[in-house]
Amino acid sequence: MPDNNDRKFLKGAAVLAGAGILMKLLGAVFRIPLTNWIGDGMAYYSVAYAIYGTLVVIGTAGVPIAISKLVSENIVQGKYRNAHKVFHVATLLMLAIGTTGFLICFFGADLIAGLIKSPKSAPAIRAMSPALFFVPLFSSFRGFFNGRQNMNPTAVSEITEQLVRCGVGLSLAYMMSHPVLNEVNAAAGASLGASVGAIAGLLIIFLIFVLNKKPFTHKIEHGIPDVDDGKTLAKRIAWIAVPIIIGSEIMPIMTVIDTGIVMNVLQANGWSRAVTEHLYGLYGGYCNSIIAFPQIFTQAVAVSLVPAISAHFAKKDSGRVNDTTNLGYRTTMIMGFPCALGLFVIAEPILKLMYFRQPKSCEEAAPIMMIMAISVIFLAHMQTSVSVLQAVGKQLLPVRNLAFACIGKVVVTYLTVSIHAINVKGAAIGTMFAYIVTLLLNEYSVKKYTGLKHQISLTYVRPGAAALGMAAVTYGVYRLVTYILAGHGANVVNAAGVLAAILCAAAVYVILLFAFKAIKMEELDNFPGGKRLAKILQKFLPKVLLR
Repeated sequence: MPDNNDRKFLKGAAVLAGAGILMKLLGAVFRIPLTNWIGDGMAYYSVAYAIYGTLVVIGTAGVPIAISKLVSENIVQGKYRNAHKVFHVATLLMLAIGTTGFLICFFGADLIAGLIKSPKSAPAIRAMSPALFFVPLFSSFRGFFNGRQNMNPTAVSEITEQLVRCGVGLSLAYMMSHPVLNEVNAAAGASLGASVGAIAGLLIIFLIFVLNKKPFTHKIEHGIPDVDDGKTLAKRIAWIAVPIIIGSEIMPIMTVIDTGIVMNVLQANGWSRAVTEHLYGLYGGYCNSIIAFPQIFTQAVAVSLVPAISAHFAKKDSGRVNDTTNLGYRTTMIMGFPCALGLFVIAEPILKLMYFRQPKSCEEAAPIMMIMAISVIFLAHMQTSVSVLQAVGKQLLPVRNLAFACIGKVVVTYLTVSIHAINVKGAAIGTMFAYIVTLLLNEYSVKKYTGLKHQISLTYVRPGAAALGMAAVTYGVYRLVTYILAGHGANVVNAAGVLAAILCAAAVYVILLFAFKAIKMEELDNFPGGKRLAKILQKFLPKVLLR
């Protein structure tokens, strides 16, 4: 049975997943009207956002995880004063990182835009630069709360940030595009939304911090008084954070290399530039945005898992480390299997639902999507193994393993893209290869340093069987609904089929999870709203399934 620490992990993962879904929806709501309003200004906005995304990783990828891990370890040992000092030192580091990022982008916007041959992007880069100052600051607060296994402040601040970003960004973009469109200013207005959103997110999480400070202050006063000096803590934070930051940059760099390989190899094999760009657009544009959705769930588990395992590891409780690690893998697989197989069986219908104006391109993208859908299973498992290694202080190993895998990915991508019949699908195959290799290397390290004994049936066989049954129902329902509604307009019929298939799939998957004993009724209590869901299931499902 999960202990209180593991219940916090499960609830935290659920909270972050819910916030992630809402943020994805808000992101879609933001980009659709923005594209319609500012036209070619989207190019300037995209350039600014790409630069922002590259730099902000330094402040959001590694340090919050380091804070989360160290705070969790100190709290479980009763060192509340030291936990608070970790947060204090990390915030000063974030202040330095944020200031540097802001200064580079604000004063160097013209230089950066010139170097990438997009001088009109400079105002958008400059407008987004304040976000580089504020985002690292409230990331330190998120790390502090995550270390206490309280994910609610993180979720609230992220949603607030996204809401304000969308509202302000769209408002300014609209003002700059009416009555006469000024593409440069419109892109800058949209970019400024990110900065205002970051300020709002920081204010909200700071307010939550102040309102919840008294209980923690009381624990500081009555806890172990010893504290480490600032330099020692800064070194520990850097030791954990730097490898994670490097690891976070590997896949974006590989995406750039992917682009070069695909574009050059296809053109060398006789494909025209226009066709090559079209094919890569199917992979990078159509499929990547959809495949990113399941990562909301797996990433939520990964973030919540670090402080949970760190707490057990700090107490040298190997039994609980093993149990929590298995719980993490199991939760990831319960989420990952249905996402992967669902996307696989109705890949083309989902693409046509999202990009209904481009049915021919969706048909071409479907085989790529199917490969990428299967890779979700390996990515989910890989992300969990990375979190386990980070939690036990082996954060260098996932970076090394991913680097080795990416070298292999380059070779696999080159060889497969060179095959005429495979073409751009080779990029998806190469990515899946990298996930599998990283996963296998990580698994070796996890077993070596934790002595993990996998619960094969509970973690993989039962959820996998339930997901296979769900996938069959998903495909069958889609075919049935589209057959019944045939003749009512292709887009309407497809949308109805996808919606019906997803709703039926969700219900069937829950039933099959209980039928295959992949989850038990009492385990629902560990999730937000679990008791209410349990009552509903007890009312409608046969008792034999709920034993």
